[in-house]
Amino acid sequence: MKIGIVVGTRPEIIKMAPVIRECKNRGIPYFIIHSNQHYSEEMDSIFFKDLELPNPQYNLCVGSGLHGNQTGNMLIKMEPILIEEKPDVVLVQGDTNTVLAGALAASKLGIKVGHIEAGLRSYDRTMPEETNRIMTDHISDYLFAVGPNQNAILLKEGIDPNKIHTVGNTVSDSLFQHLGISAAKSTILNTLELTAGDYFLVTAHRASNVDIASNLMELLHLLDEMHSNYTGTIVWPIHPRTQSKLKEFNIELPSYLKLIPPVGYLDFIQLQKFAKLILTDSGGIQEEACLLGVPSLTLRENTERPEAVEVGASELVGRNAAKAVKAAKEWLSAGKTSWENPFGDGHVAEHIVDILTGTNSK
Repeated sequence: MKIGIVVGTRPEIIKMAPVIRECKNRGIPYFIIHSNQHYSEEMDSIFFKDLELPNPQYNLCVGSGLHGNQTGNMLIKMEPILIEEKPDVVLVQGDTNTVLAGALAASKLGIKVGHIEAGLRSYDRTMPEETNRIMTDHISDYLFAVGPNQNAILLKEGIDPNKIHTVGNTVSDSLFQHLGISAAKSTILNTLELTAGDYFLVTAHRASNVDIASNLMELLHLLDEMHSNYTGTIVWPIHPRTQSKLKEFNIELPSYLKLIPPVGYLDFIQLQKFAKLILTDSGGIQEEACLLGVPSLTLRENTERPEAVEVGASELVGRNAAKAVKAAKEWLSAGKTSWENPFGDGHVAEHIVDILTGTNSK
C-alpha cells in the first residue's frame, strides 16, 4: 500500500504527525503534499521542525486567497502529483480548503479517500469549514470518526456504516507523544516571565470573530471585562489574520494584553498546560485544553466538538462578555480540572493504519 498524506495548516500538521510516524515505523510507502495554505514560517514550517517530521515532498505554495481561487489552485496542482505517485489512498484531516481539494482531487482520479476527524458538524453553514467537512465526508471511503456523536451523525446522513470507523482523535497521540519533549525543551514561560497557573491564554482567528470590525470590538470588550474581573496576565499569541484585521480597522489593543507572535507546538503545549484558563475560537485547542485538564471558554456560538462541553471541560460563550465572566467565575471558584477524556487513547494513528492496511478486524 502507498499512502498520500495531504496537509495545509498547523493543526493538520500536528494531527497528521502521528500517522506519518506510524507509516514510517511500519515501512509503509508514503508521501506528503503540503498546500502551504498557512504560508508564514511561524504558522507552518516551524511545526515540521518541532515535530521532527520529514519535509514534504511537494510544496504547492498556494498561500491565502478567496475560497474558490485557493481551492481551485490546490486542485490544479495536486492532480498531476497524484497521477504520477499513484497512491492507494489519500488521507486528509479536518475541514480546511486543503482537505476538500485533496479529497476532490483523489476522488475524481478514482483514488480512495480517508478522512480523519470525519462527522464533525457545527450546523452553521456560514462557516466555510462546515461545507468542507460535509463534502469531504460524502466522497470519502474511510471515515475516521472521533466518537459516537460523529458516528451517529454520519449514519443519519446516510453514509454506509462499513465506511465508518470510530477511532478517537489523533490530537491525543500528538499531545501525549510531545508532552515530555515539550517540558524538556520549551523555555517559553521563563522567556515571557509567566507564572504557572497565573495567566489566561487567548487565541482568536475565525472569520466570525475577526473579519467584521464590530465583532472584533465585541471580542476586545470581552477581554476588557475579563481583565477588570481578574488579576494576572492575558497572553495572546496573535494570528497573522487577526493582526492584519486590527491594522485594517485601525484598532489599537490595550496595553494589558501580552501580545506575542505565533509560537511552535512545543512552546504552545506549555502555554496551554500552565494557563489558568484558555479562551479560544479554535476547535483543536478546545480538544487540547480538555486533554491537558485546563478549562476553556469557547469564543463561538456553536462547536463541532461538543464532547469538551459535554464532559464539563469547556463552555460556549461566543463574544458575550457577561457570559464569559460568569463562566470563568464558576470555573475558577470550583477549581475543577479533571474530567473524562473523550478524544482518544494516544493510539489513534495505530488504529487508522491498521484499518487502512487490513490488519484490523473492523
